[in-house]
Amino acid sequence: MKLDCFKAYDVRGRLGEGLNGEIAWRIGRAYGEVLGPKTVAVGGDARLSSPELKAAVAEGLAESGAEVLDLGLTGTEEIYHAVFSQSLDGGIEVTGSHNPADENGLKMVKSQSRPISGDSGLNDIKLLAESGRFSRSASGGQVRPASFKEEYVEHLLGYAAPDKLPPLRIVANPGNGAAGPVMLLLERRLKDLGAPLEFVYVDSEPDGSFPNGLPNPLLPEKRERTASAVRENRADLGLAWDGDFDRCFFFDEHGNFIEGYYLVGLLAASFLAGHPGASIIHDPRLIWNTVDIVEKAGGRAVVSKTGHAFIKERMRLEKAVYGGEMSAHHYFSKFSFCDSGMIPWLLVMEVMGRENASLGELVSGRQALFPCSGEINYKVADQAGLLSEVESVYCKKAGRVDYIDGFSAEMPDWRFNIRTSNTEPLVRLNLETRGQKDMVADKVSELEKIITPYLVGI
Repeated sequence: MKLDCFKAYDVRGRLGEGLNGEIAWRIGRAYGEVLGPKTVAVGGDARLSSPELKAAVAEGLAESGAEVLDLGLTGTEEIYHAVFSQSLDGGIEVTGSHNPADENGLKMVKSQSRPISGDSGLNDIKLLAESGRFSRSASGGQVRPASFKEEYVEHLLGYAAPDKLPPLRIVANPGNGAAGPVMLLLERRLKDLGAPLEFVYVDSEPDGSFPNGLPNPLLPEKRERTASAVRENRADLGLAWDGDFDRCFFFDEHGNFIEGYYLVGLLAASFLAGHPGASIIHDPRLIWNTVDIVEKAGGRAVVSKTGHAFIKERMRLEKAVYGGEMSAHHYFSKFSFCDSGMIPWLLVMEVMGRENASLGELVSGRQALFPCSGEINYKVADQAGLLSEVESVYCKKAGRVDYIDGFSAEMPDWRFNIRTSNTEPLVRLNLETRGQKDMVADKVSELEKIITPYLVGI
């Protein structure tokens, strides 16, 4: 069986021939044989296909001899937490994250929630799953239900002092994904501990049919539901998550969407206040704001290739206290270097209280200093050809170029990064300037003159 659902550092496929119960069973079985774990946690997001795929993965793991803890409905970071907090040997989350409704996938980790990528076992799992040549297990494992939600919520409460948070009204939009149950537990515990917070919920009930659209606030058209709720309720802060809630998206007191790029700088400054001279890891798509903040705070800004497996590896190597990607992935050393969609907003609330400022006030100055385009996606037929042409044009114009991830070109007053997606058939463009907001649209248009002939359907 040839499997095309294996990507750079996880599994994602279209339901049916691309990913089904048999394929999920094979992957679970291969994971168990390649890595030899004793105990593995499995969980799944709210997608309608996730329970069946999760059961198949668990069965494959058990037949390899592993003991399987079925955590039921979970976000990806709940699997991360279970693995490192309970000293398990690995974990698998069944999730399609923000991908289309007819797709699903698997995110897999080893002990200490270390990611599994191509050079750390993923290719071996793929090859064995494809061949189906499994050895017989001496004794089959068992699948049993378990829950660590309460322990996970208590861990989250260690990142901010609840009784010192400012009084805030917060709009929370789980997008009918897996974040809803965690938010309700967390709200209850925050209030028990004296946090003066009021929550207004939007689409909080998990529903795999996604009646209000796929939970992907990175797309501009998916933001208005949260933004309007912030305005209607005169809230101080808006939060929205993707389906497995490993990414959190922020809206200020006016309902304005705040690019994840500016949250990286805000959180980096907060961590450096308590960890002078620490290393901060960031991705190469948008960098000027982050580097400026980190260096002025006496920290060390270290760029890494985009993607959770690369960021986590670099964080461990540099002993970094925090890492952030402009795509709203935030990584924390105390969370076994994993990404979390719950920790960031707790920390941001703490900063708002400490600075006695709204989110809009905290980021407006940085937005003016380094305006950016946000990520623009293009469906392109010849991705390699497009990147080659962009490179040939801007290598002549740029003062500096790099190939850390795709192609980046830096001019005196603007820069951009263009790269192919690791998870979707897209080319992604990010562009920023030094204090020249009007230049952003002009330079995007300049690049689109090269991009447009490569677009699918043109």
